[in-house]
Amino acid sequence: MPEQLIPGYSIRLGSALDRALLVKFMQRSYQDIFPQGDFSHLAQTVEQYFSNKTPLWWVDEAAGEQDTESSFSTSSSSLNSPVACLWVGNAIDQVGGSRHAHIFLLYVVPEHRRRGIGTALMRYIENWATQRGDRQIGLQVFQSNQAALNLYNQLGYQTQSLWMVKSLNMEK
Repeated sequence: MPEQLIPGYSIRLGSALDRALLVKFMQRSYQDIFPQGDFSHLAQTVEQYFSNKTPLWWVDEAAGEQDTESSFSTSSSSLNSPVACLWVGNAIDQVGGSRHAHIFLLYVVPEHRRRGIGTALMRYIENWATQRGDRQIGLQVFQSNQAALNLYNQLGYQTQSLWMVKSLNMEK
């Protein structure tokens, strides 16, 4: 059952039927940061991790306020396409050992950014995690995603560790 997230937008719980749409949102999220990338492999991530233990929420524009040209859609007949999503899993704190929420994906389509949706989604998940007894929320953000870094910093998130990678030259 949808509930109001912020004025003009409602939030609703997704289902297993949303697998393909989740893949499309994930791919679009990565393409925003890495425009030349091929992110077809993200379907494997969804296949492996999306379950009834990893809830997914969709944000829809309230009825009467939809701009069908700016909505992210998987088909041309979709009149109420989500404009944002939040996918959450579970993690174990490697220092303290407690289970906590981990954000797999928070994505707002570009046409609906800077309207408070991301902040509202973060507050929503903080309330949800608190109600289930979590003491923290984890997430990963690309260092180049300055808008997301600004949002998380404004909401009080702090760097706990750095994920480092080194490309290996594989000569044949």
